[in-house]
Amino acid sequence: MTDSIDLPDDTVTLAAGSAMPLLGFGTWQIKGDDAVRATSVALEAGYRHLDTATVYGNEGEVGRALAESGVPREEVFVTTKCPPSRTGHELDTLKESLDLLQTDHVNLWLIHWPGDGSSNTDIWRAFGEAREMGLAREIGVSNFDAALLDEVSEATGLTPAVNQIEWSPFLYDAATVAEHRERDIVLEGYSALRGGTLDHPTILEIAEREDRTAAQVIIRWHLQHGFVVIPKSVHPERIRSNAHVAGFTLGDDDMAALDALGKG
Repeated sequence: MTDSIDLPDDTVTLAAGSAMPLLGFGTWQIKGDDAVRATSVALEAGYRHLDTATVYGNEGEVGRALAESGVPREEVFVTTKCPPSRTGHELDTLKESLDLLQTDHVNLWLIHWPGDGSSNTDIWRAFGEAREMGLAREIGVSNFDAALLDEVSEATGLTPAVNQIEWSPFLYDAATVAEHRERDIVLEGYSALRGGTLDHPTILEIAEREDRTAAQVIIRWHLQHGFVVIPKSVHPERIRSNAHVAGFTLGDDDMAALDALGKG
């Protein structure tokens, strides 16, 4: 079954030198046994990047699936996230995550969303400590704008490796892309397959012409731009299909048409 999946091997090199797969498996809103099963299917299909978070309440299930998969830990890029409500308890939060994930480090640890006032800088300093301790190989943020990225970078001298934001062709903005690239911060998108993207006529036309699904077209668009994308599903056939995106390339006109959806 996995032999038929044309899985992409595209990666991006992060600040501390880690290779982050551009395609990951997202686990938001997947709970309990469903989280174990879905993560297991993803690993069997060849995904080597898993995304979870403290507030998802499924780190234990993701960890169990990884431990039981037989895939060597060093082959899987694991991301989790810390809510800003844990200010002052960041390292304890990470250690709890590591216990649940059954690992001694995560490959990427993110501040899940901005906190209030000076808390972002305080949290970010603790993240720097976690990286120095080897508990997190890379550190980054989520849902930050350019001003916040600069605030934590300038206050600590440590630039986030990644910013995970809501992203899709509908949200494409060249200025946002430029802001990240100017700072050498990798743009990682979430919720790419939500908000009507799977039903848009432009995306459906490209999908039909390429004999692909709308989801595959959207994922391929991310990869060709160098954006990280983390589609999620609990359906085995969709999990596999979403990874089956290495065997085709979108032409320049199609990429431009998809980019233009963000200007609507």
